Order: sequence, then structure tokens, then C-alpha cells
Amino acid sequence: MSAVPPDYLKGRVALVTGGCGGIGRAICQRFHAEGATVYATDIASFAFDEPGIHVLHQDVGSEDDAIVVMARVQEDHGRLDILVNAAGIEIEKTIEDTSLEDWNRSFSVNVNGTFLTSKYALPLMRKAGAGSIINFGSYDGFIADPSLAVYCATKGAVHALTRAMACDHGPEGIRVNAVCPGYVDTPMLQSFFGESGDIESLKQAVRDVHPIRSYGQPEDVANLVNWLAGDEARYASGQLWIIDGGLSAQARQMRL
Repeated sequence: MSAVPPDYLKGRVALVTGGCGGIGRAICQRFHAEGATVYATDIASFAFDEPGIHVLHQDVGSEDDAIVVMARVQEDHGRLDILVNAAGIEIEKTIEDTSLEDWNRSFSVNVNGTFLTSKYALPLMRKAGAGSIINFGSYDGFIADPSLAVYCATKGAVHALTRAMACDHGPEGIRVNAVCPGYVDTPMLQSFFGESGDIESLKQAVRDVHPIRSYGQPEDVANLVNWLAGDEARYASGQLWIIDGGLSAQARQMRL
């Protein structure tokens, strides 16, 4: 992988779902720094300082919202070059404790959101003549953490969908990849830490389980997404890119 040139995404139009969250925000800011015009969609709102980042409301589980968002991009630019499906939720339960409502909500955001946003983005990417779609899987789509049953199921589905999309749309010049983070310092991770009386010890234990003795920062993931979005990654498609500090590479029993 060579050094990414300045203004790597100059002139590109990008849309990031979950763009106001921890990782999504870092991706939007990196894309903007690389010269792209960026649409950050979310159910929440965040005021970016960067004038080239436009915030739109989108419930990714809503087909109507997907249509409205893409109509806005069509009206403004007539094309879309980059789509990042970063919106996601995590429910910490076993299947016995997971309600059908929990299950359906998780799939609505993590899987349906990827499907719907991509479905309505594809016509705009054809108009651009090419495109890069980056879905968000997880290392939990390969192995499982305790009490994350529905989350693991949704990420496995995203992994399979990513491969299928890459096969279907590669002939149109549209590349599709998935980024699969491990532990990253986001509000989702802070929720995992909870409010116990010994949070710092828990944080250090999480760092120590990684071969590099650290969990990731949103910017670490944004760096990989940025590369996949542009022409440096023109031969990369249909792949699941794990970025987890070596967590899933090790034989965990050897740490006993």
C-alpha cells in the first residue's frame, strides 16, 4: 500500500450513514480533509465545523428515508462516488434474553440499513461511472464475544451481503468491501465498560487482551476506510478487512 496522495478524494461525493457517531464522524472528517463533499446521515444530529460536511436525517431502517436522502444527493450533484454504511447498534444479550423486538431492531439498523441505503445509492453510482461501497462488519462476524448473539448474527449477514454485492456490481465498476473493527474507543465501547467502580482496570484488561496492548481509535478505522474509498484500492473488492490490533489472530487459550 503506497502513501495516499494529498487530496486523495478531491471532487468525490461521499455519503456516510451513522455519520454523527464516533467512527462515522471520524470518517466524515477524514473524507472532508481529503477533498470530498460529504453527507453525514444519522438519526442524531452533530454540528460539524467543516463547511463541506452536510448533515441529513436518516433512519437507516426506513426505505422512505433512503429514497429521500438519495434524492437530495441527486439534486445537489447528480451522482454518488462513495457510500459508507457505518450506522449500527449493539445489544448485549444472549438469545434467551433477546426479545423479538430486540432482534428485529438490530437487523433493521445493521442489515436492513446496509441493504436499503446501498439499493438506492447504486443508481447514483452508475451515473458516476464507478463507486466504492464500504460496509461495516465486525470481528464479531468471525468469532463471538459472550452475550452479543444478535449483534454477531447481524455482522455475519453484512459480511455475506458484502461479498454478494461485490460479485453483482463489480462489472459496473462498483467495488464493495467491509471493514471489520474490533474494540474501538467509541460511545458503544464506553457503554460496554459501564459504570462499575473499577472502570480503569477493565479498560486496561481490554487493552491487554490485544497483541498490540491497545484498542483502536476512530481515526484508525477512518484511515482504512479512506484508502478503500479511493483509487489506491481499485483492485480491492469483495473483502472483509479486519482491523482489531491482532485480537482475532491469536489463539486465545494460549493467554491462560
